Amino acid sequence: MHHLKVSTVGVGVLGYIGNKGSVSVSMSIYQTLFCFICTHLTAAEKDGDEHKRNADVHEILKRTHFHSSIGLPKVIHDHELGSTQLSSINVPVLFSYRRIIWLGDLNYRIKLPHDKARELISKEDWSELIKHDQLVRELQKGRTFDGWSEGALNFAPTYKYGCGRILSNGKGMRQVSYRRTEFRLSDHLPVTAVYMAEVEVFCPRKLQRALTYTDAEIQNEEVSEEGISSGE
Repeated sequence: MHHLKVSTVGVGVLGYIGNKGSVSVSMSIYQTLFCFICTHLTAAEKDGDEHKRNADVHEILKRTHFHSSIGLPKVIHDHELGSTQLSSINVPVLFSYRRIIWLGDLNYRIKLPHDKARELISKEDWSELIKHDQLVRELQKGRTFDGWSEGALNFAPTYKYGCGRILSNGKGMRQVSYRRTEFRLSDHLPVTAVYMAEVEVFCPRKLQRALTYTDAEIQNEEVSEEGISSGE
């Protein structure tokens, strides 16, 4: 693990106080760069409050900044770029930037009365619950987390009261599990996810060997061309 960078953003009272906001971490594992964004978004259950959470997401994406003097990504969206785009902002092409995880207490709710939500939970009717899930609706309408995805919600939700969620963005990752846990260390029931992620590994010895072979081939071609010229 290298190139560890941290950025914090407050989106609470007056738009900057840290009772709500994010802590983001950018790091490289071998030649693949990961970004993790842990957030606590605006609470409240009134109709329309989901738009405040959408605004929080927008602010976090806009204001998160990683200080770097060696051309590594400086904002969250830089981690999404392909190699052609990366070279245009002077990011080393040895790095692959498509591994981003967003997690935390996102506070998106199920828009149902509490009794109805608990009834559906007791029946394990996840598909009906999802129809009323604010985050799922906002994702489907393209109003927040554009390009992000979430695993299947096929477990008893914490997202009515605990509101913990995990989303991902990028190629080279596959979610292995997504579930709730029963830790009681706070008033929030967390969710956990396990991902398989591809990591690019740069091997200096293999590169040197390839360069040596290439150099030898070039020299052989030059010798052959000289022989042909001499024969003429």
